Amino acid sequence: MLERASRLRDSKVGCPQCVAQLRQDCPMEIRLISQKDLGFVLEASHLFDGPAQLDATQRFLCEQGHHLLIAYEEGQPAGFVSGVEVTHPDKGTEMFLYELGVDEQFRRRGIGRALIERLKTIAQERGCYAMWVITGQNNAAALAAYESSGGATESGQVVVVWSLC
Repeated sequence: MLERASRLRDSKVGCPQCVAQLRQDCPMEIRLISQKDLGFVLEASHLFDGPAQLDATQRFLCEQGHHLLIAYEEGQPAGFVSGVEVTHPDKGTEMFLYELGVDEQFRRRGIGRALIERLKTIAQERGCYAMWVITGQNNAAALAAYESSGGATESGQVVVVWSLC
């Protein structure tokens, strides 16, 4: 099966049937990372904006309501999504999609969308009433992934940042 998938991947045809067959032969796996999975985070560190910091990783994984999912293709970390539950007394709990990243070599295979969908499922299971994200208006890839999974942009929003360091 892996030999066939390799032939399909290396073929120059690129037809939709071949791509669909490749996906079927080499299914993606999405793992929900827990405290005991620190090694998986360090192994997937190249997917983040910078190297994973040991203390920050441990703190993130220990916090109730923090979620980290890593997608694997052919045993390699291919993408991740992180989410944080945010609760307010008059609103309830919603999921903040903190960050989404897919390794360049694995893009345009539905990994981002699959990660978003899995985080959305976790949010629903945890009783969140909504899920939201902030991204740059020129980040076409992220916007496409968010919209393909049912997200809708809201106009008139402004992001205000305080630098504390």
